Amino acid sequence: MSSVTYIIVIVVMAAVAIVLVRGLWNMMQGGDANKSNKLMQMRIMLQLVAIVLIVVTIVLARGGH
Repeated sequence: MSSVTYIIVIVVMAAVAIVLVRGLWNMMQGGDANKSNKLMQMRIMLQLVAIVLIVVTIVLARGGH
């Protein structure tokens, strides 16, 4: 992985962890269920972005085959 894509993947994975913790914290505190749902939806989207970035980086590192 190039250093730029490595840093981007780390940032996206950190964002996934932050959103996950915020969603869990909101649920544990008995917060708004809609907010927890939106946070979990955001987590899934960030996970998708992280997976796509990782796969694209691996494909490009192998020469695009």
